[in-house]
Order: sequence, then structure tokens, then C-alpha cells
Amino acid sequence: MAIGEAEVLVIGGGAAGIAAARRLRDAGVDALILEARERLGGRAWTVEVAGFPVDLGCGWLHSAERNPWTKIAEAQGRAIDKSPPPWMRASAQIGLSAAEANAFRNALVRFHARVGAMPEGEADRPLTAFLEPRDPWSPLLGAVSTYYSGAELERVSARDLARYDDDGVNWRAVDGYGDLVVTHGAGAPASLGCKVERVDRRGERLRVETNKGPLVADAVIVTLPSALIAEQAELFLPALPQKTEAAAGLPLGLADKLFLALSDASTFERDSRAFGDATRIATGAYHFRPLGRPMIEAYFGGELAAELERGGERAFFDFALAELVGLFGANFSRRIAPLRLHGWASDPLARGSYSYAQPGKADCRAVLAAPVEERIFFAGEACSQSDFSTAHGAFLTGVAAANQAIAARRPKRRRRGHRA
Repeated sequence: MAIGEAEVLVIGGGAAGIAAARRLRDAGVDALILEARERLGGRAWTVEVAGFPVDLGCGWLHSAERNPWTKIAEAQGRAIDKSPPPWMRASAQIGLSAAEANAFRNALVRFHARVGAMPEGEADRPLTAFLEPRDPWSPLLGAVSTYYSGAELERVSARDLARYDDDGVNWRAVDGYGDLVVTHGAGAPASLGCKVERVDRRGERLRVETNKGPLVADAVIVTLPSALIAEQAELFLPALPQKTEAAAGLPLGLADKLFLALSDASTFERDSRAFGDATRIATGAYHFRPLGRPMIEAYFGGELAAELERGGERAFFDFALAELVGLFGANFSRRIAPLRLHGWASDPLARGSYSYAQPGKADCRAVLAAPVEERIFFAGEACSQSDFSTAHGAFLTGVAAANQAIAARRPKRRRRGHRA
């Protein structure tokens, strides 16, 4: 492949970009990933912490039995942990009696049933419209929303959440979801540290301006996070305002994870969980001994996570320490220490964790996913109407965009002397 050109350029090397590039490569299409980071994976990122692989981004194989990453993990010979997650087991909830844990789970099931029963023709509303009056579990329902949507209930479209397809099966790749994704991309040609600045569509071929110089291509597949598309009206020349507006309707919610070392870990049941304060929306969820490891995986979402990011890693630890001491007593402070955190809102190449639709904006997903001129294609979790916010949603849209590019493929031009 000559430097500076490819038949298809894939912008972004996360789960969607890797899936697209692999599909193109398998079809014999000359494709190149352009990734601004010095690594592949995007928001799928496994790092070693205290001798264990941990995921700073996506960590669960949601809808695992139909999740394409499950088969890829099996093909790679990876161990998959199929034990039920703590949120599926009443016995795993610390600080709540079995009756309280079941009552909360039932409240959550009823809430999602009300949202799911919303007729397609009905006007969209924020999720707060589906809370039961005077339900004592409403604050905790709001807290959980900040974990799975990255945003509080009032900010999220009920129509969008109603379209989400979840089979309730959640497994884990023991060696890391991010490592699974990156390994799948190992055979795809990629230029790392290559930030795309503009896609010029005025010529017969597309001209892609990058910090490493221009490239030309017959087609591009854009897999950037929706927040970056919304922020960069100048990304396309001429501009594509319908894409910018659609992306703006699909902001990235925020869900950050802080990993804590835990001494005397055996005093906690493996894969058990506690909420910092079940009466508050702005609270953390604490996963003890994930996969049996001597640590706590602490989750913070929505406005709470955004506020803590402004204070830095110490703010996360101080907040977690206060909640955990409140649950387990002052001596607990001696048992924990911070290990690792990544603030996704502060990450300039992400600007958040995963997308949610604002009320009235659920159809923006289809608008964002629609091809332009049969040569600019879009993929990423924000483009999925039923699997958004997941790595498998990113994968499926990446493959779909690659198939669109293949279907629109033109006979290869003679490269030498071609005018971009």
C-alpha cells in the first residue's frame, strides 16, 4: 500500500474501527486505520494494576450469548467468567437486607417495564416521567442510571432506552475486554498517533488531512465518539451540519472507575457490591473482589463523576473513602489505597464514556449512522439503535459500515498520477 492513500480509511481505532478494518481486510479491501492515540482500543482499554489486568473502559460482555466479542474471545482462547454479576444477585448486596435488595431489584424491573411499554408513536419524555410517585427507591434508580447511561434520569430519552436490547446475560473476559478488542485488531494496518483534522469531500476522491499529512481514499468510515463529531463542525468540508446536530443530540455520558487495593479481602464475598448511600443519586457503587481479586472496583457516574474529575484522582479517592468509612467504620481507611483511575470526560480523544440520547433525540442515532454520498460511512456505539453504549454495539455498526463500503466499492483506479 502506497503511503498517503488507501481504498478505505477508517477514522478511529476503537472497537468499531477495528471491526470495520477487519471486515474490509477479510474482503480483500485495501484499508488503513487512522488512530489519534498511540494505542488501539479507544474506550476499550485494559491495563495492568497490582499484577492484574483491569479494564478502565468497558468491562462486561453485555448480552453475552449474542455478543460477537464472546465468540472472538473464544477463538482467541480466552477465559470467560460466566458467574452472575453482583447486580443480579440479592445475596451480593452489602448494606441492604435480602428483602431490601429484592425490593430494589423489583423497583428497577418495574421501572424498565414501564419504559419498555412506551408505544413508539407516543411523544418522547425524560426517564423521570416513569418513576413511581413516592417510590423510596427513586434516588437509587437515579444513581444506577448514572452507571449504565452515564447521566441522570432527567437527561435521558425514554424512547432511546426503550429501544435498548439487553438479554440480561453478562460475562467477563478474564484477561480484559480491552485486550480482547486490541488483539482482534492486531492484523489490521493502522497509523497510530495520526489525528484526523478534516475530511475534504470536494474532489472525486476524498482527501483526509491529518497531523501526519494528507491521505486520499475512495471512502472513509468515521468511528469517532459522538462528542468529538459534535465539537468539530469543521471536520467535513463542505460541512455536514446534519451529522453535527445528530451527534450533539447523543452526548457522551460519564461513568468512571476507580480501582482500590483492598487488604484482608477475604472478609468480603467475591463479586459482592455496596452502594455508598442508597438514599442519594450522587453516590458510588463499590464492587468488592471482582473476579476474586484483592481490590474494589468503584463506579461513579453522571454529574458526580464530572465533579470529581474536576478535583482530580484525589477527589475520587476522598469521596470513596468517606462513603466506605460511613459503611464499614473508621478503621476501614487503613484497608484501602488508590490504584488506578482514568477520567473519560477529561480525555480529549473521548470526552465521555458512552452515548445517551437526550429527550426527543432518539432518532439521532439513525441520522448519525446514515451514509453520505455512498463514500462516507459512520460507525460506533452511538450509531446503534439497540446496542448503544456497548462494545458489541460498536462492533456491529463497524461491520455494517464496512459492508456498506464494500457494496459501494468502485473498480480500483490507477493510483499513479491520480488527482485528489
